[in-house]
Amino acid sequence: MLRYLLLSTVIVVGVAVLTTAWANRDLIRIRIASVYARMPPKAGTSSVAQRNDAVPLHGDAPWALSALPECLSQTSESNGSQRYVLAHLPALAAPIVPPATLVYGDCTITIAGEEAYVRRGADRLRIPPRVQFYRAAGLLAVIRQAPQGSQLRVYEPAQH
Repeated sequence: MLRYLLLSTVIVVGVAVLTTAWANRDLIRIRIASVYARMPPKAGTSSVAQRNDAVPLHGDAPWALSALPECLSQTSESNGSQRYVLAHLPALAAPIVPPATLVYGDCTITIAGEEAYVRRGADRLRIPPRVQFYRAAGLLAVIRQAPQGSQLRVYEPAQH
């Protein structure tokens, strides 16, 4: 009896599979067609001609140095309490005492008290107060204190 039940199950499942395959036979063939695919624009290299046509940047920008990869390249970032970010300063980092002026490529950073001004061509950006700069072996570290905590960003001069 069990043998007949298994045989009838195999027949019913086989017929169901064959019927389904026959009904969907067009899905089995692969169709290849050409289509137009839109691609988002890609960032190109910056050139002097392109840069002169751009509108100059002005304003407060805590991230100003990270936005200028031609001058400095960000290597790390730490966020947390003041104690936490101080522990992540590069080894032997020495504070830069204001007033001071730093030059990296065509960027000039003027440190005035607890704020700094970044100038590059026609761009003028201000890093709002409470910012402290540190210099270490080939690195520039910046700690900015904000109401939500402290942030350390470490930069190295861009390679030209």
